[in-house]
Amino acid sequence: MRFGVLGTGHWATVTQAAALATHPSATLAGVWGRSPDKVADMASRYGVPGHTDLDALLADVDAVAIAVPPDVQADLAVRAAKAGKHLLLDKPLALDPAAADEVVAAADAAGVATVVFFTNRFVPSIESFLTANAELGGWYAAHGTMYTSIFQPGNPYSGSVWRKQHGGLWDLGPHALSVILPLLGPVVDLSAAEGPRDTAHLLLRHEGGAASTLSLTLDAAPDATSFGFSYFGEHGATTLPEWDATQVEAFGNAVNALLDVVSTGNRHACDAAFGASVVRILSAAERARTSSTIVTV
Repeated sequence: MRFGVLGTGHWATVTQAAALATHPSATLAGVWGRSPDKVADMASRYGVPGHTDLDALLADVDAVAIAVPPDVQADLAVRAAKAGKHLLLDKPLALDPAAADEVVAAADAAGVATVVFFTNRFVPSIESFLTANAELGGWYAAHGTMYTSIFQPGNPYSGSVWRKQHGGLWDLGPHALSVILPLLGPVVDLSAAEGPRDTAHLLLRHEGGAASTLSLTLDAAPDATSFGFSYFGEHGATTLPEWDATQVEAFGNAVNALLDVVSTGNRHACDAAFGASVVRILSAAERARTSSTIVTV
Protein backbone atom coordinates (compact mmCIF):
# COMPACT_ATOMS: atom_id res chain seq x y z
CA MET A 1 0.00 0.00 0.00
CA ARG A 2 1.30 3.44 -0.97
CA PHE A 3 1.26 5.93 1.91
CA GLY A 4 1.65 9.68 1.92
CA VAL A 5 2.67 11.45 5.12
CA LEU A 6 0.84 14.69 5.84
CA GLY A 7 3.11 16.81 8.01
CA THR A 8 6.80 17.65 8.20
CA GLY A 9 7.37 18.08 11.94
CA HIS A 10 9.44 15.95 14.33
CA TRP A 11 6.80 13.22 14.79
CA ALA A 12 6.11 12.95 11.07
CA THR A 13 9.80 12.77 10.24
CA VAL A 14 11.33 10.50 12.89
CA THR A 15 8.36 8.22 13.61
CA GLN A 16 5.80 8.01 10.83
CA ALA A 17 8.02 8.37 7.78
CA ALA A 18 10.73 6.24 9.37
CA ALA A 19 8.29 3.41 10.05
CA LEU A 20 6.74 3.57 6.58
CA ALA A 21 10.12 3.71 4.82
CA THR A 22 11.12 0.35 6.33
CA HIS A 23 7.74 -1.39 6.46
CA PRO A 24 7.59 -4.68 4.53
CA SER A 25 4.02 -4.18 3.31
CA ALA A 26 3.88 -0.42 2.79
CA THR A 27 5.63 2.13 0.60
CA LEU A 28 6.36 5.71 1.58
CA ALA A 29 5.24 7.34 -1.67
CA GLY A 30 5.39 11.04 -0.80
CA VAL A 31 5.15 13.76 1.81
CA TRP A 32 2.99 16.87 2.04
CA GLY A 33 3.38 19.99 4.13
CA ARG A 34 2.64 23.69 4.27
CA SER A 35 6.29 24.81 4.31
CA PRO A 36 8.10 24.28 0.98
CA ASP A 37 11.51 24.19 2.70
CA LYS A 38 10.45 21.55 5.23
CA VAL A 39 8.76 19.50 2.53
CA ALA A 40 11.96 19.59 0.45
CA ASP A 41 14.12 18.57 3.41
CA MET A 42 11.89 15.65 4.40
CA ALA A 43 11.40 14.48 0.82
CA SER A 44 15.17 14.54 0.27
CA ARG A 45 15.79 12.63 3.50
CA TYR A 46 13.59 9.75 2.40
CA GLY A 47 14.06 9.99 -1.37
CA VAL A 48 10.37 10.50 -2.14
CA PRO A 49 8.33 13.20 -3.91
CA GLY A 50 7.44 16.26 -1.87
CA HIS A 51 4.20 18.19 -2.29
CA THR A 52 2.66 21.44 -1.09
CA ASP A 53 -0.46 20.64 -3.14
CA LEU A 54 -2.55 18.13 -1.18
CA ASP A 55 -4.52 16.97 -4.21
CA ALA A 56 -1.28 16.13 -6.02
CA LEU A 57 -0.15 13.91 -3.15
CA LEU A 58 -3.54 12.24 -2.85
CA ALA A 59 -3.43 11.31 -6.52
CA ASP A 60 -0.25 9.27 -5.88
CA VAL A 61 -1.22 7.28 -2.76
CA ASP A 62 -3.68 4.72 -1.38
CA ALA A 63 -3.57 5.95 2.21
CA VAL A 64 -2.36 8.87 4.30
CA ALA A 65 -0.62 8.99 7.65
CA ILE A 66 -1.38 12.31 9.30
CA ALA A 67 0.94 14.11 11.71
CA VAL A 68 -0.30 17.70 11.96
CA PRO A 69 -1.91 19.68 14.80
CA PRO A 70 -5.39 18.36 15.66
CA ASP A 71 -7.16 21.53 14.58
CA VAL A 72 -5.67 20.98 11.10
CA GLN A 73 -5.99 17.19 10.97
CA ALA A 74 -9.78 16.92 10.74
CA ASP A 75 -10.10 18.96 7.53
CA LEU A 76 -7.24 17.08 5.88
CA ALA A 77 -8.72 13.73 6.90
CA VAL A 78 -12.11 14.61 5.44
CA ARG A 79 -10.49 15.65 2.15
CA ALA A 80 -8.45 12.46 2.02
CA ALA A 81 -11.46 10.26 2.82
CA LYS A 82 -13.53 11.92 0.11
CA ALA A 83 -10.68 11.14 -2.28
CA GLY A 84 -10.99 7.47 -1.31
CA LYS A 85 -7.81 7.27 0.78
CA HIS A 86 -7.50 5.13 3.91
CA LEU A 87 -6.68 7.08 7.08
CA LEU A 88 -3.95 6.48 9.65
CA LEU A 89 -4.72 9.33 12.02
CA ASP A 90 -3.02 10.89 15.03
CA LYS A 91 -4.51 11.69 18.41
CA PRO A 92 -6.44 13.69 19.37
CA LEU A 93 -8.55 13.31 16.27
CA ALA A 94 -9.70 16.94 16.55
CA LEU A 95 -10.19 19.68 19.15
CA ASP A 96 -13.95 19.84 18.58
CA PRO A 97 -16.45 16.96 18.69
CA ALA A 98 -18.27 18.20 15.59
CA ALA A 99 -15.02 18.16 13.57
CA ALA A 100 -14.22 14.66 14.83
CA ASP A 101 -17.69 13.46 13.84
CA GLU A 102 -17.16 14.89 10.34
CA VAL A 103 -14.10 12.67 9.94
CA VAL A 104 -16.09 9.61 11.01
CA ALA A 105 -18.95 10.48 8.66
CA ALA A 106 -16.63 11.12 5.70
CA ALA A 107 -14.74 7.85 6.23
CA ASP A 108 -17.96 5.86 6.57
CA ALA A 109 -19.47 7.46 3.47
CA ALA A 110 -16.34 6.73 1.42
CA GLY A 111 -15.91 3.23 2.81
CA VAL A 112 -12.26 3.83 3.76
CA ALA A 113 -10.45 2.22 6.67
CA THR A 114 -9.47 4.27 9.73
CA VAL A 115 -7.01 3.71 12.57
CA VAL A 116 -6.04 6.36 15.13
CA PHE A 117 -2.49 6.02 16.47
CA PHE A 118 -3.11 5.91 20.21
CA THR A 119 0.52 4.97 20.75
CA ASN A 120 0.10 2.71 23.79
CA ARG A 121 -2.46 0.57 22.01
CA PHE A 122 0.10 -0.54 19.43
CA VAL A 123 2.73 -1.59 21.98
CA PRO A 124 2.42 -5.39 22.30
CA SER A 125 2.97 -5.59 26.08
CA ILE A 126 0.27 -3.00 26.77
CA GLU A 127 -2.27 -4.28 24.25
CA SER A 128 -1.86 -7.84 25.57
CA PHE A 129 -2.34 -6.54 29.12
CA LEU A 130 -5.51 -4.68 28.20
CA THR A 131 -6.95 -7.60 26.24
CA ALA A 132 -6.35 -10.09 29.04
CA ASN A 133 -7.70 -7.85 31.79
CA ALA A 134 -10.73 -6.77 29.78
CA GLU A 135 -11.61 -10.46 29.46
CA LEU A 136 -11.04 -10.90 33.22
CA GLY A 137 -13.41 -8.02 34.04
CA GLY A 138 -14.49 -6.76 37.43
CA TRP A 139 -12.47 -3.54 37.34
CA TYR A 140 -14.08 -0.77 39.37
CA ALA A 141 -11.36 1.87 39.75
CA ALA A 142 -8.23 3.19 38.09
CA HIS A 143 -5.78 6.02 38.60
CA GLY A 144 -3.38 7.45 36.04
CA THR A 145 -0.63 10.06 36.32
CA MET A 146 1.17 11.55 33.34
CA TYR A 147 3.50 14.37 34.32
CA THR A 148 5.92 15.30 31.56
CA SER A 149 8.10 18.37 31.07
CA ILE A 150 8.30 19.15 27.36
CA PHE A 151 8.93 22.89 27.44
CA GLN A 152 12.62 22.51 28.24
CA PRO A 153 15.46 23.54 25.90
CA GLY A 154 16.20 20.84 23.37
CA ASN A 155 12.85 19.06 23.62
CA PRO A 156 11.50 18.51 20.08
CA TYR A 157 8.01 19.58 21.22
CA SER A 158 9.01 22.67 23.19
CA GLY A 159 7.83 24.96 20.39
CA SER A 160 4.49 23.22 19.79
CA VAL A 161 1.90 26.01 19.72
CA TRP A 162 -1.17 23.81 20.08
CA ARG A 163 0.35 21.94 23.04
CA LYS A 164 1.09 25.23 24.79
CA GLN A 165 -2.49 26.38 24.20
CA HIS A 166 -4.31 23.16 25.10
CA GLY A 167 -1.90 21.48 27.49
CA GLY A 168 -1.76 18.00 28.89
CA LEU A 169 -5.53 17.54 28.87
CA TRP A 170 -5.59 17.35 25.08
CA ASP A 171 -2.12 15.94 24.40
CA LEU A 172 -1.83 13.37 27.20
CA GLY A 173 -5.54 12.85 27.83
CA PRO A 174 -5.98 10.65 24.72
CA HIS A 175 -3.09 8.44 25.82
CA ALA A 176 -4.60 8.07 29.28
CA LEU A 177 -8.13 7.37 28.09
CA SER A 178 -6.89 4.78 25.61
CA VAL A 179 -5.69 2.58 28.49
CA ILE A 180 -8.57 3.34 30.88
CA LEU A 181 -11.65 2.90 28.69
CA PRO A 182 -10.94 -0.74 27.66
CA LEU A 183 -11.12 -1.89 31.28
CA LEU A 184 -13.62 0.51 32.90
CA GLY A 185 -15.92 1.22 29.95
CA PRO A 186 -17.44 4.40 28.46
CA VAL A 187 -17.51 7.61 30.51
CA VAL A 188 -20.93 8.84 31.66
CA ASP A 189 -19.97 12.12 33.31
CA LEU A 190 -16.97 13.83 34.85
CA SER A 191 -15.61 16.73 36.84
CA ALA A 192 -12.24 18.44 36.45
CA ALA A 193 -10.00 20.93 38.21
CA GLU A 194 -6.91 22.93 37.35
CA GLY A 195 -3.71 22.92 39.38
CA PRO A 196 -0.29 24.58 39.34
CA ARG A 197 1.94 24.12 36.30
CA ASP A 198 -1.11 23.64 34.09
CA THR A 199 -2.11 20.34 35.64
CA ALA A 200 -5.53 18.94 34.80
CA HIS A 201 -7.17 16.63 37.35
CA LEU A 202 -10.15 14.56 36.19
CA LEU A 203 -12.66 12.42 38.04
CA LEU A 204 -14.59 10.21 35.64
CA ARG A 205 -17.66 8.05 36.24
CA HIS A 206 -18.02 5.10 33.89
CA GLU A 207 -20.99 3.01 32.81
CA GLY A 208 -21.71 0.34 35.40
CA GLY A 209 -20.45 2.46 38.30
CA ALA A 210 -16.66 2.27 37.92
CA ALA A 211 -14.67 5.46 38.55
CA SER A 212 -11.23 6.68 37.54
CA THR A 213 -8.97 9.65 38.19
CA LEU A 214 -6.40 11.18 35.87
CA SER A 215 -3.75 13.78 36.60
CA LEU A 216 -2.02 15.30 33.57
CA THR A 217 0.46 17.99 32.64
CA LEU A 218 3.04 18.78 29.98
CA ASP A 219 4.75 21.35 32.22
CA ALA A 220 5.81 19.46 35.34
CA ALA A 221 8.88 20.62 37.19
CA PRO A 222 11.82 18.85 35.51
CA ASP A 223 12.48 16.76 38.64
CA ALA A 224 8.79 15.95 39.20
CA THR A 225 7.93 13.92 36.11
CA SER A 226 5.90 10.78 36.61
CA PHE A 227 4.07 8.12 34.61
CA GLY A 228 1.92 5.28 35.85
CA PHE A 229 -1.51 3.63 35.75
CA SER A 230 -3.01 1.48 38.50
CA TYR A 231 -6.18 -0.60 38.29
CA PHE A 232 -8.32 -2.05 41.07
CA GLY A 233 -10.92 -4.77 40.72
CA GLU A 234 -12.63 -7.80 42.17
CA HIS A 235 -9.61 -9.96 41.29
CA GLY A 236 -6.99 -7.66 42.82
CA ALA A 237 -4.84 -4.72 41.78
CA THR A 238 -2.42 -4.34 38.90
CA THR A 239 -0.40 -1.75 37.01
CA LEU A 240 0.15 -0.97 33.34
CA PRO A 241 3.31 -2.75 32.10
CA GLU A 242 6.34 -1.08 30.58
CA TRP A 243 6.78 -0.75 26.84
CA ASP A 244 8.39 -3.56 24.84
CA ALA A 245 8.60 -1.60 21.57
CA THR A 246 9.96 1.66 20.22
CA GLN A 247 7.72 4.41 18.90
CA VAL A 248 8.72 3.53 15.34
CA GLU A 249 7.86 -0.13 15.95
CA ALA A 250 4.53 0.88 17.47
CA PHE A 251 3.70 2.95 14.41
CA GLY A 252 4.62 0.00 12.22
CA ASN A 253 2.06 -2.01 14.19
CA ALA A 254 -0.52 0.68 13.47
CA VAL A 255 0.26 0.37 9.77
CA ASN A 256 -0.32 -3.38 10.10
CA ALA A 257 -3.64 -2.68 11.79
CA LEU A 258 -4.79 -0.42 8.95
CA LEU A 259 -3.75 -3.00 6.36
CA ASP A 260 -5.73 -5.63 8.28
CA VAL A 261 -8.85 -3.44 8.29
CA VAL A 262 -8.52 -2.93 4.54
CA SER A 263 -8.10 -6.66 3.85
CA THR A 264 -10.75 -7.98 6.27
CA GLY A 265 -13.28 -5.18 6.50
CA ASN A 266 -13.26 -5.50 10.30
CA ARG A 267 -13.18 -2.23 12.24
CA HIS A 268 -10.26 -1.66 14.59
CA ALA A 269 -10.84 -0.87 18.26
CA CYS A 270 -8.93 2.40 17.77
CA ASP A 271 -10.82 3.57 14.71
CA ALA A 272 -12.05 7.10 14.00
CA ALA A 273 -15.27 6.47 15.93
CA PHE A 274 -13.24 5.64 19.05
CA GLY A 275 -11.11 8.71 18.40
CA ALA A 276 -14.26 10.84 18.24
CA SER A 277 -15.52 9.39 21.54
CA VAL A 278 -12.24 10.43 23.18
CA VAL A 279 -12.65 13.96 21.78
CA ARG A 280 -16.13 14.14 23.34
CA ILE A 281 -14.69 13.19 26.73
CA LEU A 282 -11.91 15.77 26.48
CA SER A 283 -14.36 18.46 25.39
CA ALA A 284 -16.56 17.66 28.38
CA ALA A 285 -13.50 17.82 30.65
CA GLU A 286 -12.63 21.24 29.25
CA ARG A 287 -16.14 22.48 30.07
CA ALA A 288 -16.01 20.92 33.52
CA ARG A 289 -12.64 22.49 34.25
CA THR A 290 -13.78 25.99 33.33
CA SER A 291 -17.24 25.78 34.93
CA SER A 292 -16.39 23.77 38.08
CA THR A 293 -19.42 21.56 37.44
CA ILE A 294 -20.12 17.92 36.69
CA VAL A 295 -20.56 17.55 32.94
CA THR A 296 -22.33 14.76 31.11
CA VAL A 297 -20.42 13.22 28.23
